Formats: sequence, structure tokens, C-alpha cells
Amino acid sequence: MLKTVIIGASGYTGAELALMVDKHPQLTLSGLYVSENSVDAGKPISDLHGKLKGLVDLPVLPLTDANDIAQQADVVFLATAHEVSHDLAPTFLSNDCTVFDLSGAYRVKADGFYPQYYGFEHTQTQWLEQAAYGLAEWNEEQIAQSQLIAVPGCYPTASQLAIKPLVESQLLDLNQWPVINATSGVTGAGRKATMTNSFCEVSLQPYGVFSHRHQPEIASHLGCDVIFTPHLGNFKRGILATITMKLADGVSEQDIQQAFEQAYQGKPAVRLLDTIPRLQNVENTPFCDIHWKVQGSHIIVMSAIDNLLKGASSQAMQCLNLRYGFPVLTALV
Repeated sequence: MLKTVIIGASGYTGAELALMVDKHPQLTLSGLYVSENSVDAGKPISDLHGKLKGLVDLPVLPLTDANDIAQQADVVFLATAHEVSHDLAPTFLSNDCTVFDLSGAYRVKADGFYPQYYGFEHTQTQWLEQAAYGLAEWNEEQIAQSQLIAVPGCYPTASQLAIKPLVESQLLDLNQWPVINATSGVTGAGRKATMTNSFCEVSLQPYGVFSHRHQPEIASHLGCDVIFTPHLGNFKRGILATITMKLADGVSEQDIQQAFEQAYQGKPAVRLLDTIPRLQNVENTPFCDIHWKVQGSHIIVMSAIDNLLKGASSQAMQCLNLRYGFPVLTALV
């Protein structure tokens, strides 16, 4: 049994991970932690997230000595802020833990990326270079061999799963950049209440236009430029992405079908649909649903995920299953 620790356990993704670890036949949940000054410190996680009552009732403890925790763990999930993950990950890694980081701290290897988009200087160059990008369906080999897995963001997951088969099969005219319009539920902003994510204040609206940090993450890992516009929707969970792209000359619908089927054959967390994806069909599931339509030289690909699961926690667990050779959907369905 792999002794498993969750740091940042009181948030939405931390709670989802706690439930998955409890379900996993090869993991044992050995600790739940939050920052020392968190108002949640000392409370049972099931008091914070009622759906865990009777399933996971461990207290959420203040993180006082990461080195001590690391010496008693095999696996660490970091559901923490970007700078916190940046600082904590090396401690766990140097103690031979395998780290699955749900923040953006180790996702992008590009000069100047972190000061520009995250507001801090990245000083852990060695670990950044070694990190595997945890887009589970596309980086299985890297994930299986890495000690640090940087789990992608929710928007990048929904977007890349829809675009990557076409890019890799060279079916697009990339002189016209893919245009991604994606809408997320308010849980994407986290559990801490603000005016921005207050349900009574949320109205469907775009944000981060031409400036969102997920645009360069998507572009970096696709290997092509994109236009990305995120939207906040007045619903709890889920992401729906609608992506418009120009096809290369001579590309047929059969070519497209073949590209998607080859990409996701034997990848059970991606479902290729004959109908337009609906958020209600992916809520509380680890799946990404994809459908596409072609007219003339353009294709519109639609994808839907649960932002807290395939966009965060369940993808992290998929990566763990790949890393240790367990069936890929263990603890997820």
C-alpha cells in the first residue's frame, strides 16, 4: 500500500482526492494537511465537505514540518497555490516521494513564463526540467517514468484533448490559429468566497481576454498558437469548450474520424460522441466528452469535462495509476 498525503486538502479538489484515495485499493490515506494559518486546520474534513461523512473523517492538520511528513509518505498530492507548490515540491521530491502537483508551478518550461503569468520567479529549474506534463492520454510514457507530475489546468485539458489529435495528424491549417471559447463553473475559482465567485453576483461573462495564463500553457504543449477566451458561468461545476479551426487542404471527415479514433482508442476517460456534449453528462465523472462538426474548410470541436475531476483531481489520479501501473480508471468509476 502506498502511503498517500494530500496538501491543501480542505479545498474542492483536495476533498475529491481524499475520496479517491479512500476508494483506491493500493493507496492508504496517511495525512490531510492545510497551511498553518488556515481556518480549517484541526477540523475533520467531513465537517468541511459533508459528502465525506462516514467515508473520510480524518482531521485536516496544519502543515508545520514538510520534511517530517515527507519521510512518512510515498505519494504526495499538492492541491495548493502555485507558489506554495513551487516551494514545497522539492522537499517531498528530495525525500523520494512521488509528487502530483495540481497547481501551475511545474507545467511550462518557457523563459519568462512564471514572472509574467504567475508573478514569481521560478527558482527550481532542475525540477521544472524533470517534471512530466500530466495530460494523461498523451504523455503516458513520461508520466510512468517521472517523480514529479504537473497535472494540467482544467481549461488546457478540455482544449488540448479536443485539438491535439488534429495537430498531431497535421490536419489543420495553423496559419489560422485555433479559437477556443470555454466556459467554466464557479468551482474553478476555488472554495474561498469572493465577490467574483459569489453565486448571486456571477453572470455569464468572459474574463482574462488575451491575458489568461492558460493560453500559453495550451500553446506550449500543443506546439501552435491559439486564441483562448475563458468565460465564467453561473453554474457550479464543469467546463464546455467550443473550438473553431481551419482544416488543411484536402482533409476529409474520414481523416478527422480516424485521427480521433486512433488518438483515443483504449483511452477510457475520453468518450467520442455522435451528439453535442452536455455538461450534465460529465459532472461528477472522470470523462472528457468530445464531438465535432465540419462545414467547408472549418471544423468546430466541442469538449466537456468536470473541471474538478478530469480538469484536476481525477486526472491526477489517472496519472498516479499510470505512474504505478494500475488500471487507469482505478478509484474513478
